[in-house]
Amino acid sequence: MAIRTIEVCERIMERNDAVARRVRARLAADDVTAFNLVSSPGSGKTALLERTLAAVGPALRAAVITGDVQTHNDADRLARHTESLVQAVITGGACHLDASQIEAGLDALDLERVGLLFIENVGNLVCPAGWDLGEAAKIVLFSVTEGEDKPLKYPKMFRNARYAILTKIDLLPHLDFDVTLAVANAHAVNPGLRFFRTSAKTGEGLEAWYEFLAEQVRPMAVW
Repeated sequence: MAIRTIEVCERIMERNDAVARRVRARLAADDVTAFNLVSSPGSGKTALLERTLAAVGPALRAAVITGDVQTHNDADRLARHTESLVQAVITGGACHLDASQIEAGLDALDLERVGLLFIENVGNLVCPAGWDLGEAAKIVLFSVTEGEDKPLKYPKMFRNARYAILTKIDLLPHLDFDVTLAVANAHAVNPGLRFFRTSAKTGEGLEAWYEFLAEQVRPMAVW
């Protein structure tokens, strides 16, 4: 029975990876950069996206596919900050998005007019770590309220991410949180991880984040 279970899981992952390759090719054909934002619940993905969409969403021609287990509350919040598509995927209890859901979401987009696609994954640092969605990179968020050892507890997620965002840094004066140790723990797992330090509440660190995003987007075509 154990062997059969492993075989079933392998087939599911193989199918997902095949769809992810189609998604990646489709995005590349239209020069769309997609980032898969992952974190534990409450780390601040939606708050960061709200500030990002309001500040640079139109300039970067940003679109969003957001996943949640039961509600579309996050999508409703983000839709207030952009006229571009914000599509909600209700997973019905599943702890992560899969590539087929992203592929279906692309059908609602005019990719020729999109420069940047944010995929806001389900709040979970375990399940989404191994699922390729066709993104250019995973970006893992963790807040200063979660503890410096988060990367050591969830090494696969931090190993598979290319970028990390330390969120809620406005709370640092009120917490016993060692930023240097947190970054060192993350680099122990993934030495190449690039960090951003942000506060969606005060705006601290967001300019560097916006500049990074602008570097990832193709110039606007002439219509």
